[in-house]
Amino acid sequence: MFWNFVATIICGLGAAGIAMGIRALTRKRAPRWIIPVFAGIGMMAFQIYMEYSWYGQMTERLPESSVVVSTEAAAEFWRPWSFFVPQINRVTVLDRDSLRNAPSGADTFQFRLYHFRQTYGGRVSHGGWLLNCPSRELVALTDDGQPDTAQVRRLTTDDRLYQEVCD
Repeated sequence: MFWNFVATIICGLGAAGIAMGIRALTRKRAPRWIIPVFAGIGMMAFQIYMEYSWYGQMTERLPESSVVVSTEAAAEFWRPWSFFVPQINRVTVLDRDSLRNAPSGADTFQFRLYHFRQTYGGRVSHGGWLLNCPSRELVALTDDGQPDTAQVRRLTTDDRLYQEVCD
């Protein structure tokens, strides 16, 4: 987060420098207010770039055995540009190395999912899951490894998680 702040300030200073160059080229006929406006636009442009490039940067760092099974894009009122092009701010990743047959049956698989959320500093949560392929039922595992049957979810055959685990 510190380096993100430093880069934002540098982008603002660089954009202000461009505005100062415009004022010099126009022999100071350009208004003085373009300097802080350019600085603000430069900092805002860098922040928008960082928000939209988060998904690509995050997925590049994933190990080979990881597969992105779902993404979530959202528009937020404090980011008005996201109403025009929603940005991906949540990603769910399947760890293929953790995929194995569950003790309960041959068509039931146990695996770990990682949920990444874009925030300053980043947020990651993970947990164990069970997927029964014939019934397409997805069940979370509790901390002690028992299925939490209160939160059963049925996947469709088009779901990327179902395709990765059961095919």
